[in-house]
Amino acid sequence: MVGFVLSNVTSLVRTMLTGQIFGVGAALDAFNSALQLPNILFSLVAGGALASAFIPTFAELLEKDDRARAWHLASSIVNLVTIVLIVICGLTWIFAEQVVTHILVPKSAFDQQLLTASLLRILLLSPIIFGISGLLMGILNTHQKFLLPALAPTMYWAGMIFGLLALSPTMGIYGLAWGAVIGAGLHLLVQVPGLLRLPGRRYSLSLGLHLPAVREVGRLMAPRLLGVAVVQINFLVNVIVATSLQEGSLSAIDYGFRIMTMPQVVIAQAIAIAALPTFSAQVARGEMEDMRRSLAATLRGILLLALPATLGLILLRQPVIAMFYQRGEFGAQATQMVTWALLWYTVGLVGHSLVEILSRAFYALHDTKTPVLVGTAAMSLNVVLSFTLPGVFESVGWLPLGGLPLANSIATTLEMIVLIVLMRRQLNGIEGGYVLKGSLQSALATLAMSAALIIWLRAVGDASVWLVGLGGIAIGGAVYAVLVFALKVPEARELLDAGLKRIRARI
Repeated sequence: MVGFVLSNVTSLVRTMLTGQIFGVGAALDAFNSALQLPNILFSLVAGGALASAFIPTFAELLEKDDRARAWHLASSIVNLVTIVLIVICGLTWIFAEQVVTHILVPKSAFDQQLLTASLLRILLLSPIIFGISGLLMGILNTHQKFLLPALAPTMYWAGMIFGLLALSPTMGIYGLAWGAVIGAGLHLLVQVPGLLRLPGRRYSLSLGLHLPAVREVGRLMAPRLLGVAVVQINFLVNVIVATSLQEGSLSAIDYGFRIMTMPQVVIAQAIAIAALPTFSAQVARGEMEDMRRSLAATLRGILLLALPATLGLILLRQPVIAMFYQRGEFGAQATQMVTWALLWYTVGLVGHSLVEILSRAFYALHDTKTPVLVGTAAMSLNVVLSFTLPGVFESVGWLPLGGLPLANSIATTLEMIVLIVLMRRQLNGIEGGYVLKGSLQSALATLAMSAALIIWLRAVGDASVWLVGLGGIAIGGAVYAVLVFALKVPEARELLDAGLKRIRARI
């Protein structure tokens, strides 16, 4: 979690600089459009789809103390992923103009399409690097090594910051694109020392197509590919719809999504990434009761953090965005657009957070079909709502771009509910009473925190956004912390005791 906090801070600096230099204009819209396809390639071939299939299989071999086969599996997957990504990215590089004009931004002006194609050709280098780096993450996480993988996103943002500061003054938006490629390289390199320290490591040139473990990864990965493809199609729909709205809409929803995912990454992704190897090992040992308890405790912990983050971000969204972004090319209108997008994305923060852990619980059970089918249905609904809600918003006089994040929030919340129901059946319960008690305590503390924030916002009025934003964060955090301790929430005491223990150990 500390690593992801650092990543969020670095990401915040990157987005602040991006807003200051490019605002929410056409150049940044072209960059965000071009970035969609490399993100899709990484997600389909080497991202979440591969990790969810590779980690349970790799962990099972390690639990059986069969390191030779485990490392043969890892080598084979690295080789396969690298070959596939080189071929796909190479073909996309050749036909970049056609991909842009017919898929990514078919409704954009010709000059905008040419710029998007040029940026796409640069950004296609990053999926190949990320393919190897993503697999290193899975290997290290399976060995319960989390620090270097958690620092890797920070290195990616650092590369983009370098591009903004050192390259963009002379290269414009192309400097940001090359910064992304440099960041991908740093994302890989920072994990190499951790790999070199692992016991029994070995590498072979084999593709391993005859290995049962490789076939098992393929079997588990196939349904996930469908789910990831549907999610990425949804992102493409966002690009298509947003580019048909007022200029800057695509960049505004991109800013809004990134800000919403800041607490989500720290709260949910950090916990879920750490939990998947543990869940997988418990399943491999047949300890289903232990997994059920681990899942229930994890759900409680996520809700304890996600509920206050949701209300706090909704109430403080305007001063927070103005405080961090409103300067240079990022003016008051840009703040209004991003604030609007952030509001509707944050409605789904709890859903996003719980889906992270619930889906990984299914993957640990070697069940990739269930979360994929549920996710596919949810994202299909998302696509339908993405085409309809912007028109609804416009008809009532609201900024139509808000319909896109609301569509995402509705679909993700429904996905969360269905996954909870199905996981209860899968594990014969998830200690619902225990989870519900923690949720009610967190909800009560969150309501009190929200009341304190409303009073604060009315008291300060039109004061400096720095006073309003930082004061609100401090007051909200303090009120919530006091109340969770007053309500005797056990996780709060455990977290404090663990922190004090580490401090004493350092002294």
